[in-house]
Amino acid sequence: MIPYLQIIRWKNLVFLALIQWLMQFTVVLPLLQTFGFEIPKNNFLFWLLLLSTLLMTAGGYVINDYFDVKIDRINKPEKVIVGDAISTKSAMLFYQILTATGTIIGLVVAFLAKSFTLGFIFVVTPGLLWFYSTSYKRQFLIGNLTVSLLASLSIFIVAILAVAQQKTAYGALLSETPIPSTIYSWVGGFASFSFLLTWIREIIKDMEDIHGDSEMECRTMPIKWGLSKTKLFLYALISLTIILLLYVVLEHINFEGNFTFRYLLFGLLLPLISLAIIIYQANKKEDFHKASTFSKFIMLIGVLYSLVFYYLLAKKFGISLFGLFIIK
Repeated sequence: MIPYLQIIRWKNLVFLALIQWLMQFTVVLPLLQTFGFEIPKNNFLFWLLLLSTLLMTAGGYVINDYFDVKIDRINKPEKVIVGDAISTKSAMLFYQILTATGTIIGLVVAFLAKSFTLGFIFVVTPGLLWFYSTSYKRQFLIGNLTVSLLASLSIFIVAILAVAQQKTAYGALLSETPIPSTIYSWVGGFASFSFLLTWIREIIKDMEDIHGDSEMECRTMPIKWGLSKTKLFLYALISLTIILLLYVVLEHINFEGNFTFRYLLFGLLLPLISLAIIIYQANKKEDFHKASTFSKFIMLIGVLYSLVFYYLLAKKFGISLFGLFIIK
């Protein structure tokens, strides 16, 4: 049982489940409350969406390990599971069960929510995960962008489902309100942040695994450009992330007080600058692993702003916090 939990990266799945839960219950539903909607007691479709996402993501991890056995024996031999703790045949069967089940559940959600967009995403995602594992991840840039896109989509689909459900209930009238754009904007902001941080982390992981990747003739950014130029690209990405965060907070988040700005400064900007310094000083595999772990921590802090958002929204509009009490 333990090898199967390890191969699906259960800790990452818990993190993904937390993000989707936060998007639904501290962003989407509170925003609907500000427009006069009651918090729905039955979030059946959301839970199905979450289950589908977790199953498909787990399948992606399995097939990635399945095709990466040779590289992993060089980069991290102590963590190789496929071929050792789990046979290749069992791993492939496990992948097929996870992916098929996740896809079917996702399509059921899309059908019940009457959302062609969701259906399209659940049809395309397994293919992207397969081609990423077999080819994309070994190519210049495309592998990093594929993972970043899928990470952002796993967040944004919560908004897609929510808007689809409201359209089912209220029809064309919903398009005459700011509800869809408001939900898409806020959840899209978190999804965009996830895209950038995932992109940064994936490049750092490529730097960490450069030895094994070069042995297998991969064409990742560190192999094609070298570590120095790749670091410069990371500095540019980190700078872009900082600029966009400052722009969004200063121009589009208008809560009373400076709580959001302080959260941005101490929770994200200073850690991002620290990440750039860690990358600058990194020379060994262990250094890049430290940077990769730290980037995941920054992503967590960024996503947890949703709790601050919920608090500030509840305070501004006088809505109940988790349906328990009203903040004054």
